[in-house]
Amino acid sequence: MSEHKHFADLIDRAAPLPPIRTAVVAPEEPNSLGGALLGAEATLIEPILVGDAAKIKAAAKTLGKDISTFELIDIDDHKAAAAASVALVHEGRASCVMKGQLHTSEFLGAIVKRDIGLRTGRKLTHCFVTDIPGQDRLITITDAAINVAPDLETKADIVQNAIELVTALGIEKPKVAIMAAVETVNPAMQDTLDAAALAQMWRRGQIKGGVVDGPFAMDNAVNTAAAKIKKIDSPVAGVADVLVMPEIQAGNLVYKALGFLGGAQIGGLVLGAKVPVILTSRADDDAARLASCALAVHYQNRHKPS
Repeated sequence: MSEHKHFADLIDRAAPLPPIRTAVVAPEEPNSLGGALLGAEATLIEPILVGDAAKIKAAAKTLGKDISTFELIDIDDHKAAAAASVALVHEGRASCVMKGQLHTSEFLGAIVKRDIGLRTGRKLTHCFVTDIPGQDRLITITDAAINVAPDLETKADIVQNAIELVTALGIEKPKVAIMAAVETVNPAMQDTLDAAALAQMWRRGQIKGGVVDGPFAMDNAVNTAAAKIKKIDSPVAGVADVLVMPEIQAGNLVYKALGFLGGAQIGGLVLGAKVPVILTSRADDDAARLASCALAVHYQNRHKPS
């Protein structure tokens, strides 16, 4: 964590908060089970293990871990395990859901299912929070995992969800940059029109909290010198806390470039459901899983379910 002081601070501040009861769906191999156990060891989550008991116990044996103190619900079908985990939330037994070793479509399918899922009035959106060596702040990338080509309505939910997450992390007025290829409104580029509309929605109070402006190109969203050279007069210019991507391909490329080339540590969270959702990847390392658990704790502590 020596290069990632912002995440170290985030985890330190989460540790004294109440651990969040988390339904972990199908943690049936060492990597996914290990992430949940790491969160438990850091007192961030209290896992409820939902899946094939024999496989979960075998994974624990491989890790050399004792899971006898954790609740274990034996369900050998992944769709049924995801549905049972959602039911734990409705019953008040869990306040978070975490993906294990199952397909994302099966996992999210149970969450978005009408009537018995975890839907709210907002779209599900995803935030990657990045701790980039040398940066003076955490930078959040959204949406790079769920919404492929979001329309204006979906982008408004993406922005609102991100503001609420970053506020929960301790930034009371996060600066949100709506991203495009250029920093000027161009009628031929729909993403720049959407950016201008989102900024106006914020000014009119349709999006609450933070400071929202755009469009921005990458350089003038995160670098004050670039913003000054281009004479961009905005409180967001060069100092953005949140980068709202125009679509999933741009977001996915940016966050992976930061992680694999820029040495960033990255945690992620799905928002817009009744409880925070930890959507882990097979490529996630222990640090990423731990950071994601910390994000869920901070969010849940700030935004209790109704």
